[in-house]
Amino acid sequence: MSINKRIISLREKKNWSQKELARRININQSVMNRIESGERPVKDEELSKLAIALECSADYLLGIESNSPKPEDKEFEAFANDPSLQKWYKELPESKEEDLRRLRKMWEILKDSGKI
Repeated sequence: MSINKRIISLREKKNWSQKELARRININQSVMNRIESGERPVKDEELSKLAIALECSADYLLGIESNSPKPEDKEFEAFANDPSLQKWYKELPESKEEDLRRLRKMWEILKDSGKI
């Protein structure tokens, strides 16, 4: 399956319109349309934003990883959507995927230790 088909599939599972996904990754809807139709490649900086928004890895979107993405657990989602973290969270999509994986691992360690 191609990257555009994976994006469409994941977007539709979330019941999001192209406009909604475009808004979430801060691109124009017409650009999102061209990406989904395969007329335009996904830029590197868009790839990480798409992976975060669609709750999957960039490797999954690229077809390197064939497993279906696992949804974020509700506790992490609540943490990520905390209004007091909005400034920090808005910068998150621009972070490197490796940094995002480390953040997720730290969250899981704290959660498992009972500190959160």
